Amino acid sequence: MPTVTAHASESAPDQPSSPSYRIAEVAALLGVSDDTVRRWVEAGRLTDHRDRGRHLVDGAEVAALARELAKDPAGQGDGVRASARNRLTGIVTDVVRDTVMAKVEMQAGPFRIVSLMTREAADDLALQPGVLAVASIKSTNVVVERPA
Repeated sequence: MPTVTAHASESAPDQPSSPSYRIAEVAALLGVSDDTVRRWVEAGRLTDHRDRGRHLVDGAEVAALARELAKDPAGQGDGVRASARNRLTGIVTDVVRDTVMAKVEMQAGPFRIVSLMTREAADDLALQPGVLAVASIKSTNVVVERPA
């Protein structure tokens, strides 16, 4: 992930200041493209302001959007409920099966995830390279799911 630098925000002296981030930095923090952030600004989902010619977004607004995105990381609205809080949507990049076990590798943004599961589970989920999947991470276990 690229280095992200907070920029001082202009605010009243008696109010705490929230850092601001450039469009590219917001994209890196949220795991989306610069163009996606620009579209969100155009649609009013994020508000930008200019400082010395640079478009900046308030850090508190980025944090609120990050919380919103975390509630539905795939944008599926599928209503899946689980106790695991760390759910990463990604694409399966490799599946190695033997007679009993399977090793499944996924890429979720900049994160490489490897899960060991039964071959039967991998077959039931029809896991193969190119398939969209969700890794649910809780403690030391990684559970791989297919979104509806």
